[in-house]
Amino acid sequence: QVQLVESGGGLVQAGGSLRLSCAASGRTITTYGMGWFRQAPGKAREFVVSISWSGGSTYYAGSVKGRFTISRDNAKNTVYLQMDSLKPEDTAVYYCAANRVGATRTSREAYDYWGQGTQVTVSS
Repeated sequence: QVQLVESGGGLVQAGGSLRLSCAASGRTITTYGMGWFRQAPGKAREFVVSISWSGGSTYYAGSVKGRFTISRDNAKNTVYLQMDSLKPEDTAVYYCAANRVGATRTSREAYDYWGQGTQVTVSS
């Protein structure tokens, strides 16, 4: 069993930056693919970015490509999401997720474990 805890969310002005962290416990995530998803009020949860177990492969949603950067530190059992040039439309609860396959995946159904989420609010 893997427990995931997100942190680093908050309120930021448009154009600002935030860095989210996803700390895993219960089991090492060294072999897991990791992803970030987000859910805005009244909308479905959507894919943001994914990273393979080694960090050698990443895949970004078009809406965040060039602004967000995913990384992982397997020694710390932690995944990060650096968010720059934030826009009001980035406002959402951000969720971290882990998949046993170890690869990048964009589908929610591909992920086996989820965190509780952290709120990100971008003001205009």
